[in-house]
Amino acid sequence: MNENTIKDEVLRHEAPAAEVPATSRQQRFDLSQLDERVLTALHAAADKKAVEVTVLDLSGISSFTDYFVITSGTNVRQVQAIADEVVEQLKKQGTRAARVEGYQKGEWILVDYGDFIVHVFEDKARRFYDLERLWRDAPRCDVPLEGGNSSESSLRK
Repeated sequence: MNENTIKDEVLRHEAPAAEVPATSRQQRFDLSQLDERVLTALHAAADKKAVEVTVLDLSGISSFTDYFVITSGTNVRQVQAIADEVVEQLKKQGTRAARVEGYQKGEWILVDYGDFIVHVFEDKARRFYDLERLWRDAPRCDVPLEGGNSSESSLRK
């Protein structure tokens, strides 16, 4: 299978231009609604100081997955470390990734778990692909950050 197959499918969902800013009409949900495996992925990302952690609920609008976990690292090495930690922590719980794409480049690493997909971006790539805009109709949960410091997630234990 082509390495970019899942990324192509993700980007194929091109939502029409919004007349109303997404932030004013965005549906929200809270973390308590999430599967334990998704929460494990969030904790793993937080342990590696992931920034701008967001979860999109695609269950009502996508046939290929239920959730996107979207997060960023400040450089390629941190992006790879975040992806490694997510894979390792979920593997310890008995959940293996169906596939991992983009690891070598480290600009956008996609870790596919079937019913949820973890996207770990380098900041510039995240702004370029802007999945939150492409999937703006999906309810979202921005993981709260402590004290306004984007590098300190409240998920950290």
